[in-house]
Amino acid sequence: MMLNIILFGAPGTGKGTQSPLLVEKYNLVHISTGDLFRYEISQQTPLGLEAKSFMDAGKLVPDQVTLGLFRNKLDKHPNAKGFIFDGFPRTVAQAEALDILLKEKNMPLDAFVELSATNQELMKRLLGRGATSGRPDDSNPAVIQKRLDVYQSETSPVAAYYRQQNKSFAVDGIGTIEEVFNSICHVLDNLDHNN
Repeated sequence: MMLNIILFGAPGTGKGTQSPLLVEKYNLVHISTGDLFRYEISQQTPLGLEAKSFMDAGKLVPDQVTLGLFRNKLDKHPNAKGFIFDGFPRTVAQAEALDILLKEKNMPLDAFVELSATNQELMKRLLGRGATSGRPDDSNPAVIQKRLDVYQSETSPVAAYYRQQNKSFAVDGIGTIEEVFNSICHVLDNLDHNN
């Protein structure tokens, strides 16, 4: 049985920590938009070069280019047990386009799992990460707040989109890594695959 999930959440909710655990447990292929861009650009594929031209100009990569990269990745793993989408979709238009692509491939989305935490907790986590990782975007409270605000305003419609399809599941991102992982697994292990 195939399992396709979107792992969603604000910066600092633990997506990067939980993704590899889910990949291992459910034998999924992890698709991160950032990794995909970096790989395609390093391989100098036509889509990679097209994406790079937008990025170099400081522009967002158009959805059609991004979806082309996703299609290539899906095609490279015809025997996958499923996929975990990380960092995509970020807009309702992207969610609709992803639905069309997955329907075309006859591999519907099973769950949209949103990790949640309070802004106070996220601020604490990101500042802690900034202190240890050297990531400049995690060291400045004003920059962190802006990222959290942007996440909230731009991506909450995506959660609403999947709620309308009864595919949205909220998981509390506060707790130990194992507690959060077990909560996500509980959701995935109890999905109704007859929808």
